[in-house]
Amino acid sequence: MKIIPRDVNPRTAWALEQSGLHPLLARLFAARGIASRDELEDALSLLLPPVSLKGAQEAAVFLADAMAADRRLCIVADYDCDGATACAVGVRGLRLLGARHVDYLVPDRVVDGYGLTPSIAQRVHERGADVLVTVDNGIASFDGVAAANALGLQVVVTDHHLPGSSLPEAAVIVNPNQPGCEFPSKCIAGVGVMFYVLLALRAELRARGAFGDRPQPKLDALLPLVALGTVADVVRLDANNRRLVAQGLRRVRAGALPCGLAALFQTAGRRHEVASAFDFGFALGPRINAAGRLSDMTLGIECLLTDDPARADELARTLDGINRERRDIEGGMREQALELAQALFEEGEEPPPAVCVFDPEFHEGVVGIVASRIKDQLHRPTFVFALSQAPGKEHELKGSGRSIPGFHLRDALDLVAKRHPGVLLRFGGHAMAAGCTVAEEHLDTFEQALSQVAAEWLDTATLQRRLATDGPLAPEWRRVDLVDTLDQQVWGQGFAPPVFSEELEILSQRLVGEKHLALRLKHHGQPVDGIWFGRTEPLPGRAKLAFRLDAQEWQGARRVRFLIEGAEL
Repeated sequence: MKIIPRDVNPRTAWALEQSGLHPLLARLFAARGIASRDELEDALSLLLPPVSLKGAQEAAVFLADAMAADRRLCIVADYDCDGATACAVGVRGLRLLGARHVDYLVPDRVVDGYGLTPSIAQRVHERGADVLVTVDNGIASFDGVAAANALGLQVVVTDHHLPGSSLPEAAVIVNPNQPGCEFPSKCIAGVGVMFYVLLALRAELRARGAFGDRPQPKLDALLPLVALGTVADVVRLDANNRRLVAQGLRRVRAGALPCGLAALFQTAGRRHEVASAFDFGFALGPRINAAGRLSDMTLGIECLLTDDPARADELARTLDGINRERRDIEGGMREQALELAQALFEEGEEPPPAVCVFDPEFHEGVVGIVASRIKDQLHRPTFVFALSQAPGKEHELKGSGRSIPGFHLRDALDLVAKRHPGVLLRFGGHAMAAGCTVAEEHLDTFEQALSQVAAEWLDTATLQRRLATDGPLAPEWRRVDLVDTLDQQVWGQGFAPPVFSEELEILSQRLVGEKHLALRLKHHGQPVDGIWFGRTEPLPGRAKLAFRLDAQEWQGARRVRFLIEGAEL
């Protein structure tokens, strides 16, 4: 690993400090490209206008007409946290705006697979729906949209995934990544796209006088769900996404959150009064995702939809139990998958440019998480495959991939598909995460083809793990109140949380829980506790460490602890 300090323009940092920001925050924001304090403002009025999102106005007119005709709407969701929150935002928002008939359906990961399929369209039709609205999927659902059209359904696609060379024949498509869309925030999550459709719909209904003398419905009650889905989907937190998350967090901290979210906070042992983006990404998001991985995402969506606190508590506890099961399955799979990956190269050698692992016992619901863990360990684009459990698909393998900076995973799959027609049965995704399905007999071909693309695209520098940090931490900033100040900011993908680095003396070290390294460090002459989760190998007496700040509570007192992220040894 190579620890690289971020560049900081001293003039920018000074200007931010002069505008009233704490010197540490000024330095951190300057290192992340913030040039003025105006860029940190998060007022709702500063959100990008819905009119710039291609298809949003057309969707608003279409849905307003459908509501006026009292037509039945059915939302087809995805089975991850972004899809679940997008579904809950859609159902809550449409009802809030006056839609009388709003239903939803979420595909089963095993039986249905991803997206709008012909069988899903058939089930929507059997429910008596007139209009089918996709959230967080649909841009690649050509067969599903065609089947829906043949059944007399009208389809509105809302999605954020990258489209292929053509688009499905839907009545309306809302996607910032479709050709001709000038919406600046290309990385908005699926839940954000649905929220923007509702903003446009409210404006259309207001123009039609649908609200009469009544105040227009307030959609800001949906922002906690928008924030959760945005963070959990690990999309880049550009200025617009940061504002959406900041607004959602503000309402959560004030107690203005759905009772399902409140129950999830409680079950996770977190306090919503001091909620952070970290809570969304590492406490609530995984509990929602677990339902889609191992059970039925309907549980997660119902938790986000219910207004009954007792029902919310019951669902949150169920989700917590599923998440515990997910962690158990993941733990065993991770160790086995890592052994398979390490068997691909000799000890002391570099790993191959791309890694693919498969075992018949792997659970398809957690292959993505395991791929992420191996990617972090080996710093290579990684795919993990499991046997499909869908009826009649027993010889197909479902794979989930995670990538490293500099390797666009979906583009790589597209090139593999062009070079080896028929090997990939289905594929889709983003630059850093993607999924695909291959016949078991073609796995070796896929593995070789992906490694070939990786060898062509990746150089030695890209294959070396580099950890960008914010440099040394001044001793006067090693304070609990500053830890709290940092936690209140919106950090995430593309706007990385602060990580400091410097050479530290290791006073003592011991294993805790058999797999974590507890440390006693000397920082500018003062002892400080540290912990490196997931590391068992001892450190030398001095080492250059990268670390985050944490406030540890012990016997009623809080003190700063360093969470070690890496070491340059």
